[in-house]
Amino acid sequence: MDKIKEKVALHSDYVTAMRRHFRMYPEVGGEEHETQARIIQELTAMGLTPRSAGGTGVIAEIQGAAPGVTVALRADIDALPLQDEVDQPYRSLRSGVCHACGHDGHTAMLLGVAKTLSQLREEFSGTVRLLFQPSEEKFPGGAQALVEAGAMNGVAAVVGAHLWQPLPLGVIGVNPGPVMASPDEFTIRVQGRGGHGSMPQQTVDSILVGAQLVLALRTIIGANVDAHDAAVLTIGSFKAGEVFNIIPDTAVLRGTVRTFEKKVRDVIFDRMEAICRGICDAAGAGYSLEPILGYPPVVNDRHVAAVVAEAGRETVGAAGVQECKPLMVGEDFSVYQQLVPGVFFLVGSGNPAKGITYSHHHPKFDIDEDALGYGCETMVRAALALLAR
Repeated sequence: MDKIKEKVALHSDYVTAMRRHFRMYPEVGGEEHETQARIIQELTAMGLTPRSAGGTGVIAEIQGAAPGVTVALRADIDALPLQDEVDQPYRSLRSGVCHACGHDGHTAMLLGVAKTLSQLREEFSGTVRLLFQPSEEKFPGGAQALVEAGAMNGVAAVVGAHLWQPLPLGVIGVNPGPVMASPDEFTIRVQGRGGHGSMPQQTVDSILVGAQLVLALRTIIGANVDAHDAAVLTIGSFKAGEVFNIIPDTAVLRGTVRTFEKKVRDVIFDRMEAICRGICDAAGAGYSLEPILGYPPVVNDRHVAAVVAEAGRETVGAAGVQECKPLMVGEDFSVYQQLVPGVFFLVGSGNPAKGITYSHHHPKFDIDEDALGYGCETMVRAALALLAR
């Protein structure tokens, strides 16, 4: 067993205990006060000097034996407003709050990385900057707040990891290029004219107009987007009316658009505007379309990706490192990548043999905790390799 693998293995029980602690005591974005305090406590015990940043985030640095470049490693720390339903002793003790996306594991992994690199600091030059980021799940996200607190100052490269249930345990996913899409939102408000359900001829039925919009908007991807361009348009909410015999005068539709390129995003929103105008004009209804443009897409730097992929191969073997299809989910890790070369990689954490099959954001979501060691080791190796470049 080589030194890095041995060091990471020594901290396995610690990382697992930290993961279970954060699972039991989750906090949603912007409210991670106890999480922040525990992270600071753990880092201070390692001999580091952490500081609060970005509200409820934490930044700390591990100085090597000699000056050199700075490499940043990031973990998100927030939970979801969701009831925890896992049948485990580490089930959330806070009603309606749950780490159902793996951020408890990300936080624990970065603490494990901190322990390992703190013990190896005499063997590398440069600085490793640890970023414990709040509010990844809550738009506009916590990455920008950390950037404003100096998270990317002087950084040569940034690396982040996500435990990923669709990938099996023992697999590391590293893409050179697109990884996650830009997550945009939109709200459409239809203004009709309400009235009695028995006299629709006297009304402009906002439900009928809204229903036509749902069907028409869903044709945009197939009819107006090049088949070679990845894109998603989904309606997630349609609210109108309260009473069975009253035609409501307003309807509100909310949804999301996911793309990797600005030109594709622009085509979709232009077509949305044209469809809303055409259908509403024909029905005699008014409308408003309010887009909320989200983070940029997560696009990995190819040179840093090669380093992380090699770190993955040293951790799980050549067969365990894969390129994955780009995902249509969003991540504000892209905010860091707008400033410095960066890589966001996936750590397989699914295991049907242990019943770990529930998707992210499901109340029964869980991880195979053996994945924590693979994530720690890959991040340690990647950081050391980037420092040595």
